[in-house]
Amino acid sequence: MLSQTHIDTVKATIPVLASAGTAITEHFYNRMFTHNPELKDVFNMSHQATGRQPAALFEAIAAYATHIDNLEVLTGAVMRIAHKHTSFNIQANQYAIVGHHLIETLRELLGDAFTPDIEAAWSAAYQQLADIFIQIEGNLYKANAAKNGGWEGFRTFRVAKKQAESELVTSFTFVPVDGGNVVDFQPGQYLGIKVHPTNHEFDEIRQYSLSTAANGQSYRISVKRELGEVKNGVVSNYLHDCIEEGDEVELMPPAGDFHYQERERPVVLISAGVGLTPMNAILDTLSAQGHQNPIFYLHACRNLQQHSFAKHVAGLTQTLNLTHYTWLENGAPENAERVFAGQMQLAQVAEILPLTEGDFYLCGPVGFMMFIKEQLLSLGVSDDRIHYEVFGPHQNF
Repeated sequence: MLSQTHIDTVKATIPVLASAGTAITEHFYNRMFTHNPELKDVFNMSHQATGRQPAALFEAIAAYATHIDNLEVLTGAVMRIAHKHTSFNIQANQYAIVGHHLIETLRELLGDAFTPDIEAAWSAAYQQLADIFIQIEGNLYKANAAKNGGWEGFRTFRVAKKQAESELVTSFTFVPVDGGNVVDFQPGQYLGIKVHPTNHEFDEIRQYSLSTAANGQSYRISVKRELGEVKNGVVSNYLHDCIEEGDEVELMPPAGDFHYQERERPVVLISAGVGLTPMNAILDTLSAQGHQNPIFYLHACRNLQQHSFAKHVAGLTQTLNLTHYTWLENGAPENAERVFAGQMQLAQVAEILPLTEGDFYLCGPVGFMMFIKEQLLSLGVSDDRIHYEVFGPHQNF
């Protein structure tokens, strides 16, 4: 049970945590993977290599310590993390392993400063947080399993279709090997997919946004091939190069707290690169529903060769009250309609956007979304009408 003394002690350690920074979480992960290497089959080791996961965990620990006496502030972050955990099939017994290595990390880094009182406080604080996640995730697992087409744990699916959408993006359609239905999802959510890349030591689990409307029979994701260092594209390159129609993969049920929210408001979808995948799911869903309110779709990419779903989106203007614009970083073709050259500048289309009443959904690289959010705020869009999805460890901005 977390006491007031525990709370005061945890908050008193915040300066120590801040001074140590990500050294704490880097030490934690190194320790945990040394003693429990089986967890390398669960965690995204690419994010370990790039430092994104240690940084995200440090931010989460610091936020929890800061708001430990007012956890309602963290409700959104907790739900976001819980959804991500379910896509990895995180189980209750794994929290004890994580807690053990967290406490031992603090002991090893703080030395004599890690007093019995601090250990007791952080042990109680961690257990409180673990119990919250275990309950929420348990409820999510049960809710998914109880739905039509739902299931718990990983389920085997077959690749029914593999289709190139652009120079870098390929779509994969999955059907369950058992022939049953699949649970519906909210447009904007993602799938957890587990594969074992060729000549790779560990299983790899990744999350990819569903890229079309729910149909109860199959799922589709659209994956960008990550270029450059192999560590940043182990799974995407494996899917592109090695997974073919007829092959099997393991999937978790759809998850994610970023999704279209049905409101009687205009909708503005803003994406860059492969960030268009959840936007495409939203558009397809609204089309299937016969949505009549105005929809604005703004997309940025490098060039026409990397513009996925361009013809599909143009065709949706026949069924939706849809206005769409594209920004091409490397320059727009002559006489192209609704196409701008360079970076996305909302001022170029601001006069037609529902700035005072619309809901704005953003997805793409973090730098792009920060750039767009700043523009939206400067144009008078309220922060509570701006929703965004970050691929990988979450970042607030």
